[in-house]
Amino acid sequence: MKPVIFGLSGHSLTADERDFFRDADPLGYILFRRNCGDRAQMRALTDSLRDLSGRDNLPILIDQEGGRVARMQPPEWPAFPAPAVFDKLYDIAPVSAIEAARANAHALALMLAEVGVNVDALPLLDIVRPETSTVIGDRSFGAEPMRVAALGRATIEGLRRGGVVGIVKHMPGHGRGVVDSHHELPVVKASEEELALDIEPFATLSDAPMGMTAHIVYTAWDGECPGTLSPRVIGEIIRQRIGFDGLLMSDDIDMKALSGTAGEKAAAAVAAGCDVALDCWARMDEMVEIAEKLGDVSSKTRERLERAMATLADKPEPGAFDDLIAKRDSLLALA
Repeated sequence: MKPVIFGLSGHSLTADERDFFRDADPLGYILFRRNCGDRAQMRALTDSLRDLSGRDNLPILIDQEGGRVARMQPPEWPAFPAPAVFDKLYDIAPVSAIEAARANAHALALMLAEVGVNVDALPLLDIVRPETSTVIGDRSFGAEPMRVAALGRATIEGLRRGGVVGIVKHMPGHGRGVVDSHHELPVVKASEEELALDIEPFATLSDAPMGMTAHIVYTAWDGECPGTLSPRVIGEIIRQRIGFDGLLMSDDIDMKALSGTAGEKAAAAVAAGCDVALDCWARMDEMVEIAEKLGDVSSKTRERLERAMATLADKPEPGAFDDLIAKRDSLLALA
């Protein structure tokens, strides 16, 4: 098994993808809008990926946050609210906001599990600030670490209840980034003391099953390498200070914050301490290079993967989708 998560080109596997993936045996896959046609098509696609891998617990990821980040879209699937709406409700009714976030995530997970998706790249634990890049914006649960952690934990629990593993992101914090890491490298010059605020929600949820890194340079910790490629940020900050021992994946290595070839970036992320590199765009030449550059997963990565997926070993808690949506909406109406 290779320590990489690959994207796919379309609604079904091509013959070339099938042959390549059979040989490369990536740790998992990630789906995008180009892969989401309708319920029957998505279920067939995810079933084919599990059949190919021979693993029932194969991680199949999606970015389905709600708001502007949603790969499965209307009219085939309902729209979900952006995370910031729960922050607004928290201002007046914290307990109701937490319950609304949990119900929302439970319903979201039922929608994903129906089509065979078992990992969602949610929740964001980034602390939003006035200067935060709009790439985060309303995807954040807010500016206060305790409420971000509370709403994040409710989201992870709701996803788990519906049969989906959550991913906390972007470790150790994207909120001080003032440029979009999809297009350029953010450099954060905050002090150690200031950064302590950013890592607080991640430390509170250090028992999360999966996490994702940030492509950001934190000069207080490593003045040269972005977090994804920094042994110090991963080893000393994420693993030790935050205390996270779940499966750690890079953010998409295709983002322009990182430089080098796809294979070089994937290998550097794993060498720095990421358990797995995330490569989203299904470009065959790049995937081949990545597979050639990477060895097999380590025993520690395998252990973390099995532990993360085992959080779904029990049957998902029953939940009527429409009832969960109605509960969420009635609580959000309070705001």
